[in-house]
Amino acid sequence: MHWYEKLNQYFPVEEMKSREHMETLLKERSEIYHKDEGPNHVLMYVELDNFVFIDYLFVSKNARGQGLGHKLMENMKRKGKPIILEVEPVNYEDSDTEKRLRYYKRESFEHAKSIGYERRSLATNEINKMEILYWAPHNESEEMIFEAMKKTYDMIHTYKDKHFYGESYEPVDDVLTFNKESRNRNILDNL
Repeated sequence: MHWYEKLNQYFPVEEMKSREHMETLLKERSEIYHKDEGPNHVLMYVELDNFVFIDYLFVSKNARGQGLGHKLMENMKRKGKPIILEVEPVNYEDSDTEKRLRYYKRESFEHAKSIGYERRSLATNEINKMEILYWAPHNESEEMIFEAMKKTYDMIHTYKDKHFYGESYEPVDDVLTFNKESRNRNILDNL
């Protein structure tokens, strides 16, 4: 099965980029947008000078529990940069969301409680709320993570969006918010 089909079957439609969008990023942004693919995984990520953003991580069902996800994450951690990713909030009707959060908690990721992220899906036209998780090898601040997310949104998520989807995503300042005094609960607690 093609790598895009693996991702498309696993991730919700509102989180997926189009195949054309991702293939264009791999071609036109090849200095920063990368694909690591094997028989049982697909890892799409952005690497800039001061952070790594994991766009998609898929491990096939038959390889789960065998340490492949841990090995992939260790390879990313060896870069010595903060690692950032988006996750959907826990949906107790979908056991995969809780499993994903448990995995990232085991991998020492933290929840960026001060970062709000709500984006209208161009596929469903619904507001899609996401949470930001990060691994900070040098105790990088949530402010740094916020700036990295804004850069990722502008450079990757909205790259040629009007061309691929016929309309543009909202501006970054309407999608990502920062509230240092946020009282959001930590989604990794109680897992």
